[in-house]
Amino acid sequence: MRKKLMALLALLFCLALVAAGCGNDDDTETAPAPAATEAPAPEPTEAPAPAPTEAPEPEPTEAPAPEAPSGALISLEEECAAWGGIQAPDGFRVNMVTDIGKVDDGTFNQFAYEGMIGAAECFGIEDTSVIETASEADYDANLSTSASENPDVLITVGFLLGTDTMAAADENPNINYIGIDQWHPEYPSNYVGVLFNEHEGGFIAGALAASLSESGVVGVVAGREDVPPVVKFVNGYEAGAKYINPDIQVLSVYNESFTDPAKGASDAQQFIGDGADVIFGAGGPTGSGGIKAAAEAGAWGIGVDQDEYYTTFNGGTAPGSENLASSAIKRVDLSVFRNIATTIQGSFAGGPFVLTAENLGITYAPFHDAAVSAEAAAAVEMVRAGLAAGTIDTGVCGIDGLFMGEGSLCD
Repeated sequence: MRKKLMALLALLFCLALVAAGCGNDDDTETAPAPAATEAPAPEPTEAPAPAPTEAPEPEPTEAPAPEAPSGALISLEEECAAWGGIQAPDGFRVNMVTDIGKVDDGTFNQFAYEGMIGAAECFGIEDTSVIETASEADYDANLSTSASENPDVLITVGFLLGTDTMAAADENPNINYIGIDQWHPEYPSNYVGVLFNEHEGGFIAGALAASLSESGVVGVVAGREDVPPVVKFVNGYEAGAKYINPDIQVLSVYNESFTDPAKGASDAQQFIGDGADVIFGAGGPTGSGGIKAAAEAGAWGIGVDQDEYYTTFNGGTAPGSENLASSAIKRVDLSVFRNIATTIQGSFAGGPFVLTAENLGITYAPFHDAAVSAEAAAAVEMVRAGLAAGTIDTGVCGIDGLFMGEGSLCD
């Protein structure tokens, strides 16, 4: 049967050639089908070639984008490589004074400490020391004790150390001070005030919360209301949630202590009882207690400052890890690392050092074990990208954290 079919096709092909030759004698030199028979030749051999070699390439690199915004989670190893192998001179010393709490608090102090250790490893710094503050009354004494060791760099962590850090910088012009979350109208040349657009981080967290919420009620467990970065997180969270869902209800509470996880847990449980199904923690270990309680109860939790999957939830081994949706990250570690580097390089300059969504200082953590929907992932990445590009405005003042138009310092 196959031989008969091939014979029939050959006969038809020959008849077609005869018909073409008889149809127009003037076209006998141009009409023959060499062009018709040769033109398709490259198509079957060349067209498929890019598909198998090029198509798979973007998938491995682009697929993780919803979990980690492209370029927004640069590692300290990558940051180290960007400094071209510079090394600290012999005897170079870096000291740190924490805010109330310890360097393993899982959020703010720990992230600053990790930046210092990362810089020490990168630049060959052998001399470092840390004083962990137990009480606000100890700030001045701790700064004096640390300065007595004549460090090249002294890192002070937290808004509440701002006044004492300014005085210490004036008294010790040969020490470069890196003050985290410390804003002043003016700075001496040896004092950098590291500031963050926490309202952008809160906005990202709020957008994620609203995208995840099924009840239409979300909450935030916060630290002290007299600390502007905390207020920026809280109001940014409300603004971000309402950007996604204007009708959403946002519950919030401020706490007097950053180091009371039991109180944070109680706050979260109260909010869950009021219908909240997503809790954002914006108050150090107090906030961490809130998100841990929420996650263990089956509600969503959103961490703060650094990726709390690795700290509060022990790398996914703690109960409720699958309910930690993400964390609103402020790259405290990068700010410390970069200002130590400029000291070594000789380019340290006093003044504000601001990290934002645009310069990768504000972002969000991967979703890890959380079953975040593709729609929610797309929404939060859209918001982050919009903040970075300047096409989305939080409506929150970047100085005091109050809503614009409501008596903020930005009005």
